[in-house]
Amino acid sequence: MFARAAYCSLVFFISSSIVAVLANLMEWNAAVRFFTVAMWISLPLYFVAALLSIDTGTLGWPGRIFTVGTFLFLAAFTAFAFLLVIADALYIDAAAVVEVARSPFIGKALQLSVVTSVATTALALLFAVPMGYALSRYAFPGRVLADTIVDIPIVFPPLVAGLTLLIFFCQTDLGTWIEENLGLEFVFQPKGIVLCQFVVSASFAIRSVKTAFDEVDQRLEKVALTLGYTQWGSFCHVSLPLAGRGVVAGAILTWARAFGIFGPLMIFVGSFRGKTEVLSTTIYLEQSVGNLEVALTVALLLISVAVVALLTIRLVGGRALVKL
Repeated sequence: MFARAAYCSLVFFISSSIVAVLANLMEWNAAVRFFTVAMWISLPLYFVAALLSIDTGTLGWPGRIFTVGTFLFLAAFTAFAFLLVIADALYIDAAAVVEVARSPFIGKALQLSVVTSVATTALALLFAVPMGYALSRYAFPGRVLADTIVDIPIVFPPLVAGLTLLIFFCQTDLGTWIEENLGLEFVFQPKGIVLCQFVVSASFAIRSVKTAFDEVDQRLEKVALTLGYTQWGSFCHVSLPLAGRGVVAGAILTWARAFGIFGPLMIFVGSFRGKTEVLSTTIYLEQSVGNLEVALTVALLLISVAVVALLTIRLVGGRALVKL
């Protein structure tokens, strides 16, 4: 009963939030006030119903008090996150949405964001599948070091990636040779966006794919070998299909990460309108000239992409999520 009440309260909260934002865009102030009140009544009701739905029958009063205490931290954090997003959504107006929809520069930035992030995801998977399998299956000297290097881009400040790439291609002999002799120009060029996104986000794909291969029973691969498959055949027909959900989860997470990176791009490729501007740098450009409503509209678009990506990972990825 309490679980059903929690779901109903959550659905009502989300619905009220959406209606309040739409009413705000239409400048229906009375509707905004009504649904805002409904929204903030339904959210505490959801937390109360969710807490009561937790089975604490065998824990006794000390266990129940402990459950309430830990759940309150979760409720406070979640409510604060909701508050931040809804405050942003209620700040924008219809004029900002129309400007974002009609702006040729923002349209070009959206197109470049999609194209580069898809290319980055494909490149990341090209490396992630063999690397994830090797890290999962092979024991070799320095494996811990290799595993650590894979995770470095996840934990270091993203700005470091942009600065490192800039120094490599501008200040080292090999970097300048690649740009000048091979004709592969990355600095302040659209190709540099893909390279920057790859350096920052590929680790998520590698880690997710490795986790997926870790969960594949190696005995199944050995059975395939005894049935006449080669190592390549066993990989293609047994290991990879069984790890498929983790590969998909890694691809989605990599795409979402690449789609939203900002700092490294500002250092390595800049933000030239119509050339290297993507949605994340659009937020900076619009905010820097005082167009807060437009910047927030683009920011909410990026938040929506992140939410959809994470929900999809939960649905398709199963247990094969990124584990450090």
